[in-house]
Amino acid sequence: MKTIRRLYFYAVAFISFEVVLWGMIGLIRSIVNPDLITNSAQALAQALSLILVGVPIFLIHWLWAQRVSAREEEEKTATLRAVFLYGALFGTLIPVVQNLIALINRIFLGVANISYTRALLGGSQGWPDNLIAIILNLLMAAYFWSILRADWVSLPNAENFKDIRRLYRFLWTLYGLLMIIFGTQQILRYIFYMPTGVIGSMGRETFINATALLVIGAPIWFFAWRILQDALADPDEKESLLRLGILYLLSLSGVIVVLSAGGTLFYMILNRLFGEAMALNDFIQKIGGPISLGLPFGVIWAYYGKWLTQQIDFERESPRRAGKKRIYFYILSLIGLAAAFIGMGSLLSFLIDFGLGSSSLNTSGFRQSLTGALSTLIVGLPLWLTTWRPMQAEALMDGDVGDHARRSIVRKVYLYLVLFASVIGGMASAGGLVFTLINALLGGDNSNFVNSILNTLQTLVLFVVLLLYHLSALRKDGLARADALEAKQEKFGVLVLDNNNGKFGESVRAAFMKHAPKVPVTVVNENDIVSGDMKPNAVVLPGSLAVNTPENVKAWMLSFNGSRLIVADDAAGIFWMNDFGQVAQSARALAEGQELRPQSAAKTTSVWTTVAYVFAALFALQLVFVLIMFGVSMVTGF
Repeated sequence: MKTIRRLYFYAVAFISFEVVLWGMIGLIRSIVNPDLITNSAQALAQALSLILVGVPIFLIHWLWAQRVSAREEEEKTATLRAVFLYGALFGTLIPVVQNLIALINRIFLGVANISYTRALLGGSQGWPDNLIAIILNLLMAAYFWSILRADWVSLPNAENFKDIRRLYRFLWTLYGLLMIIFGTQQILRYIFYMPTGVIGSMGRETFINATALLVIGAPIWFFAWRILQDALADPDEKESLLRLGILYLLSLSGVIVVLSAGGTLFYMILNRLFGEAMALNDFIQKIGGPISLGLPFGVIWAYYGKWLTQQIDFERESPRRAGKKRIYFYILSLIGLAAAFIGMGSLLSFLIDFGLGSSSLNTSGFRQSLTGALSTLIVGLPLWLTTWRPMQAEALMDGDVGDHARRSIVRKVYLYLVLFASVIGGMASAGGLVFTLINALLGGDNSNFVNSILNTLQTLVLFVVLLLYHLSALRKDGLARADALEAKQEKFGVLVLDNNNGKFGESVRAAFMKHAPKVPVTVVNENDIVSGDMKPNAVVLPGSLAVNTPENVKAWMLSFNGSRLIVADDAAGIFWMNDFGQVAQSARALAEGQELRPQSAAKTTSVWTTVAYVFAALFALQLVFVLIMFGVSMVTGF
């Protein structure tokens, strides 16, 4: 209930605060600009209505939040409060930056004698409009910054605020980085455009707009990233999953864009080499598009790839460190494999059409088919080989390193995903092949019979080869893993301390027969004497015995140095709590006369949940890449 109430008050406070802020900006702009008042009473009425309605709503909800925060520790440390304060800070400083870009952009255009309407931002505004928005947003940012700073001083537990602060810093880093990327891309594109006109002609504003982006974006990225780097002295920052995820995102985004741009560049160059008629100036302008994208994202890939490697090296446990590297390599391997497969299929299709003298291969079609296949293959095959071979070599190693690699959930997802695509693709190709044969036997249209048969057959063969190769890799993993794990399991003894009724021991034995049949299990009743010669690696006992251990077992347990696995049972009055919060909530429920149910000692994440996380991450990466490409196309027209 408290969370829902908190969400309501902070959401309304944030919305009403923004309404009041922009109402004040509109009001002052209308006062400063007499023409606006004369020509549009609607603008003044709108500004006043926003202020009159928003102020009381904001004060009611914000003052309540402040009062409750000062009274209750839970409210002061709540994640939603941190989200509100950092969100308010971000929501006021972003308009400051945007108006500053618009102001500088128009100044630069004025120096170059170019019309303000060609500005990237604020082409129809004046400098008073930007200054008013900057000043009022800065005043509100200063207010919320003072609240935030006071909260940090008095926070009893800053974990929630640290998480939101880390996200806030990364948002600024990404914001500045995107401005640098787009600004650099526009400048490079302008250089390849090679304008021949005078100052003020079409295209000159591209360089000016890009310079404005770099002037503002570079300092934002530099200081935000420097703050994040300086924070690495804190162990929480080093172990941050958000930091690791952002580094993955930046590195993989760089790879994807570089590969896409590289493939496009190879396609253009090969077309030129194979006789495409195009003037040199036009060719240079054309290749400027992929080069202007590839260069900045190549720098992103190299720079943040280095920091990703360092972030992974912070992990002290070698299996976890290797697992984090595996995610990066298998994603790249999947991308490279897909590109190589498409390129090889296109190349074989071209060779079939060429060998049969297909009429579709005129001069233009011949060149485009061949260059498209070669450029895709040139980009995809090296990427797949350089990423898959180290992972395969690791999985074929003996010892713990190879065992962990073969048991990796990331490797399993990769292999089964490729197998799934191979089976579905092979099934579709086989269906197409059978359809073509039956259609010809029944007297259907068979004008392109040989061409269709050969193209469908080569696609089927490629899918079969892909299936057999990865199926072989999966089978080798299974054989090697089974031998290694069974040997380990057979050496791992487990002692089960049973209660008087014998149900616990039978339940544990049945669970081991299902999930770990190779592990030797010995069941001993709690009233029996445990032999001193018994040297198990782990002891399984019910929670009731852990709390009230019999004397004959207690003496033996004191000398036992192995693992103790405690399982909650149905003993009356004994409940296992997962954390301190659950302890407090359970005590409150008991005080209110409610009945508690037995709790498990820990919650585990299933394999399928982990798989879902992996696919969700891949989808998020694809979505971000689409958004980046959309932003590039909107800004550059490429």
